[in-house]
Amino acid sequence: MSEKKLVFSGVQPTGNLHLGNYLGALKNFVSLQKDSKCIYCVVDLHAITVLQNPNSLKENTLETTACFLASGINPDKSIIFNQSAVSGHTELAWIFNCISKIGWLNRMTQFKDKAGSDKEKANVGLYVYPNLMAADILLYRSTHVPVGSDQTQHLELSRDIAQKFNNDFKCGNFFPLPEPLIQKNISRVMSLRDGTKKMSKSEESDYSRINLKDSAEEIVKKIKKAKTDSAPIPGSEKELDGRPEALNLLNIYRDVTGNTFSNVLNEMSGKEFSYVKTKISEALIDQICPIGKKIKELMEDKAFLKNVLKKGAEKAQLQAEENLKKVRDIIGLI
Repeated sequence: MSEKKLVFSGVQPTGNLHLGNYLGALKNFVSLQKDSKCIYCVVDLHAITVLQNPNSLKENTLETTACFLASGINPDKSIIFNQSAVSGHTELAWIFNCISKIGWLNRMTQFKDKAGSDKEKANVGLYVYPNLMAADILLYRSTHVPVGSDQTQHLELSRDIAQKFNNDFKCGNFFPLPEPLIQKNISRVMSLRDGTKKMSKSEESDYSRINLKDSAEEIVKKIKKAKTDSAPIPGSEKELDGRPEALNLLNIYRDVTGNTFSNVLNEMSGKEFSYVKTKISEALIDQICPIGKKIKELMEDKAFLKNVLKKGAEKAQLQAEENLKKVRDIIGLI
């Protein structure tokens, strides 16, 4: 019998998680814990590459934890903790700073995107962020990482660092080369105001996204105002070419209901958007509102959320320290 996968993933505590976060990540996290050992981390150290209000960071860390629990992640099955509570993440990140190559980091497109045109003003944390991400994964000698298209480059770097460490110190396959876990029908939820852009909490208009804490009334209002075109729903997917907003709404309906896209088209073909939007709103209210209600209930008991993180950090610390002792011995640290 093959050993269970060890899955690691992290979510930044930036607050106000939305439908895209749920369908693209959290829903998958819940499924993975059925057949894998899972470690889910609120990566608060990654968040501070951008200046944070300290009170907001604490609140957002607890809210992200509440989102994990409300979505169905079970702290008795999976380890849930915040990154800064386990110092091994930063210790291993420094070791990886001494393993990783500047050329590798210079190729990271996310740094180029976030630093903008004046890289000299970017903080060092933003530059070495991928090495910390590699440390997050490899600290637990994780075998698999659920990734979206924007994170595959960072996972490749983690594999490069693992391989170089193993080669430099001639320690066989001490660090596994973590494999990507890519969902077969990965949900890429787009903005309700612009079907060519990802749904994002940083977009100015709140009408661009469905937040996990939105009420039924807010969901109905946002879907009603979602951008569409004037043509009815076609009978084939090919006919949706050049209609990003229509495609986005149908994809949302497919993902929320768990239906196939062909069945969605059979149901919606020839219908006006008023009908489509009503059906989407009903499906979203049915699935998202219970999650939002649970998040709000959990946020009323912050002592409970802190205890979940504390217990998770204790479990993570045991695994991290066991692996770090071996790392220190391999590289010659006493």
